[in-house]
Amino acid sequence: MNFLELTKRRYSARNYSSDMVEQEKLDYILECARLAPSAVNYQPWHFFVIKSDKQKQLVQHSYPRDWFAGAPLYIIVCVDSAVAWVRKSDNKNHSDVDAAIATEHICLAAAEQGIGSCWVCNFDADILKQNLHLSPTQYPVAIVSLGYVKQLPEKSSPRKDLTEIVSIL
Repeated sequence: MNFLELTKRRYSARNYSSDMVEQEKLDYILECARLAPSAVNYQPWHFFVIKSDKQKQLVQHSYPRDWFAGAPLYIIVCVDSAVAWVRKSDNKNHSDVDAAIATEHICLAAAEQGIGSCWVCNFDADILKQNLHLSPTQYPVAIVSLGYVKQLPEKSSPRKDLTEIVSIL
């Protein structure tokens, strides 16, 4: 499969079977995240894999949606802003950019392995910070739900045409 085919395969899955993702596939997904690029290679991330029922309930409390509760596991992508590279010209901390790159590596690797994923940002960060015992400089950027999909969507989400989003100067 080429990269374009892979990107077309990846979508936000919201209906999971109860089948657990095999450890070998999870390890592969995490290795792809570990190898993601980051600004100045500082790698300011930490990945929390949530499998236990107790921890899954705590994560679900931060984002209480029925479809989300059906995912067999979650990866919470966190960063430490004190570790990340900061651009000198405007003091832009790149921890969120680095986390976004790693998160998309997780989603693409999952798609390549036949695993559905959904990148979630609309969660209560304070609940996760408390439950994960994060330091004041650490924060969660995304939750990725992972699992085998029960039913593929009937159609893909519409995308803008290249003429709407590209300017050649």
